[in-house]
Amino acid sequence: MRTLWQDLRYALRMLWRSPGFTAVSVLSLAFGIGANTAIFSLIDTLMLRSIPVRDPGQLVELLRKYPRPDEPRFNGFTWTSYEHFRDNNHVFSDLIGLSRARWTVRAEGLDPETVDGQYVVGNFFPALGVKPAIGRLIGPRDDYTGASASAVAVVSWSYWKNRFNLDPAIVGKRIAVDGMPATIIGVTRRGFAGLELVSPPDVWLPCLTSGPMQLALVGRLKPGVSIGQARAEMAVLFRFALEEISKTSKDPLMRQLTIEVEPAGAGLSRLRDLYAKPLVTMMAVVGLLLLIACTNIASLLLARAAARQREMAIRVSLGAGRLRLGRQALTESVLLSVTGSLPAIFLAYFGAGALVRFMTSGRPVPGMPLHLEIQFHPDTHVLLFTIGVALFAGVLFGLAPAWNAFASAPASSLRTSGKAGETRLRRLFGNSLVVAQVALSVVLLHAAGLFIANLSDLEHLNTGFRRDHVLLVSLDPARSGYSRDELSLRYRELLGRLEAIPGVRSATISGATPMSGRGASRFAIVEGHPESPEDRRYLTLNWVAPKFFETYGTPLLAGREFTFQDRGGAARVAIVNQAMARYYFGGASPLGRHFTFLGEDTAYEIVGLVGDAKYYEIRETPPRTVYLSAFQVSSPPSSFALRTSVPPSSLSGEVRRTVRDVLKSVPVGNITTLADQLDESIVTERLIATLSGLFGALGASLAAIGLYGLLAYTVARRVNEIGIRMALGATRSDVTRMVLGDALGMVVAGMAIGVPVALWSKRLAASLIQDLPLKSAVPVIFGAIAMIAVALVAAYVPARRAAGVDPMTALRYE
Repeated sequence: MRTLWQDLRYALRMLWRSPGFTAVSVLSLAFGIGANTAIFSLIDTLMLRSIPVRDPGQLVELLRKYPRPDEPRFNGFTWTSYEHFRDNNHVFSDLIGLSRARWTVRAEGLDPETVDGQYVVGNFFPALGVKPAIGRLIGPRDDYTGASASAVAVVSWSYWKNRFNLDPAIVGKRIAVDGMPATIIGVTRRGFAGLELVSPPDVWLPCLTSGPMQLALVGRLKPGVSIGQARAEMAVLFRFALEEISKTSKDPLMRQLTIEVEPAGAGLSRLRDLYAKPLVTMMAVVGLLLLIACTNIASLLLARAAARQREMAIRVSLGAGRLRLGRQALTESVLLSVTGSLPAIFLAYFGAGALVRFMTSGRPVPGMPLHLEIQFHPDTHVLLFTIGVALFAGVLFGLAPAWNAFASAPASSLRTSGKAGETRLRRLFGNSLVVAQVALSVVLLHAAGLFIANLSDLEHLNTGFRRDHVLLVSLDPARSGYSRDELSLRYRELLGRLEAIPGVRSATISGATPMSGRGASRFAIVEGHPESPEDRRYLTLNWVAPKFFETYGTPLLAGREFTFQDRGGAARVAIVNQAMARYYFGGASPLGRHFTFLGEDTAYEIVGLVGDAKYYEIRETPPRTVYLSAFQVSSPPSSFALRTSVPPSSLSGEVRRTVRDVLKSVPVGNITTLADQLDESIVTERLIATLSGLFGALGASLAAIGLYGLLAYTVARRVNEIGIRMALGATRSDVTRMVLGDALGMVVAGMAIGVPVALWSKRLAASLIQDLPLKSAVPVIFGAIAMIAVALVAAYVPARRAAGVDPMTALRYE
């Protein structure tokens, strides 16, 4: 311990004597370790951290999977399926169900508040082993309260604290949940936030207080039962659910559903499925960034070690042990890394927060709340990860200078002191470190170019509508008190008032807006086109008002748009897109043709043909779409769109005032622009492109620092050589070309290694991100050109310094 303390004090003195080197090294490590810590903290939260329940490793989740590989998995089963699985399985000691909800809760003496909640089956809390902080929790006896009995409710510890100020008299207090009376019977223990990784529930109610519903199912494996056994048994029991589905759905794909059983010790999988791939991609990218930082510092430390070669030789001559010298150099490296990890924690804290805000800026995920609550807390897992990364990095970049100190040869070092040049092996090793940095930087820059090109392709993709100058306004008329007919008349009046606002060119209404993630679909029977049930596919539906296609910029190819006279009754009209017309009518005109929806008798006449447009996913092939008049249904939709001649956001205040004048009791739900809504639909791609671009630029900067440091050190060591060359007739341009040639030689060698690796990594990236531009050479060219430019900038100052060497001064130096 005494010698360790001496080594630490010596390392501190050496770092303090080189503030420039120390600052560059600490900042490089802070960015490298901080980026790794930030990404790991989210991976830990979403994928690794166990939920605080009894034996979380025994929990598994039941998921339905569609046959198409691009379809997401879904945890949703009917109450009948839940009862069948619960009563007939032999692999679960408990099977629990839950259903997310959002309620307005009223309590005596408090203002109404909207909260996240869950319906749960009676064995939910007992199966998880959750204990109450006060009172009792929902149990099996609360499952069947009946319509005449008052419902019971359980609240979370945080809700008890924030809403009721930890009032011990909360047990027995009456509240109203969406108007339904309920009695609070208990509070969950502190730290329990349910099974989902999104906004934790504040209130729990028994399932059957609201009647049978769709449930997410989680099972607890019996002792000795493996997940494989559970999968095999559930595959058999799932046949019951398929039979149930076949009775209610005519979609042949629904009968091809399969069931999956996955571990649920870290919570339900929906959020992991959404963000796992981008986070793993970013973890690989920041790992490369840390390698570049370590290689950079290793090259700088080797340069310092070469400058201290005479010092080490004298210390060995005076009796210093080689092992002690190597340990001292390694101590200096680890101290440098640990010092860099301190600001890395703060960078990770703010970086993780920014990542969460970026991730949650996308469109709402069906079945999830609008805002996800993922927070970075530097807990034991994250701190241990940071310490581990810091120690690993310190050892990684400290091995070379430690070995250099260990292998010091006193006689040769003292004999060569003051002479030009250095050993070929040492020069080759230092150059190899820079080559490695360049190679890794090329891979990062290529990845950045690849992801940015993918994002650019998505942003310029033909979606079938114009995204500019469109303001989207959603209303919430559910509790307005207006009848359906009155609401329809008010909406027509509101459209006229909105169009009268200066700067508004047209206004319309629709059921679904582009890239909102919402939509309806139906089967149809088309006149003159018989289909077997197996070949039948859903048609996408959208209820739209007059001027819809004008407002969104979708071309009207034939026929007419809707008018306010299209009010329904026996003569209903529809407009179809090109995809539907091609499929059902080939090259013939669809105008005047008729179709009916499966299970209905009302016929629709096609009066218009419009261009194809995408509404759910930006990458999708435009689906066969039918547009129906919004005013030929009993209750018109409530999504308004305004095409403007001014920046659309500037009209938000006037739009709110107009809505308030016409519909006094209808609140405005959300106001955004179509461009922002499209950006929200590709938030994952924007996240990866932004971070890969940032990390690529940072990696290239670190490589530039390493190249600059090596060239500056080389020029300083070769001053006498350069002086001799200039004394023998070499010009300043010759010396400049010599230094730049050395730099470009290392860059070309790095690209020779990095480009093949980058090309190989394309396939790996394609498995994580859909539709990457794999055949394009632009990302590779971008990475190569960017690296050459960075290298020339980094080499400029050392080359200029070399060209300015005075021959007489250099010769006197010898």
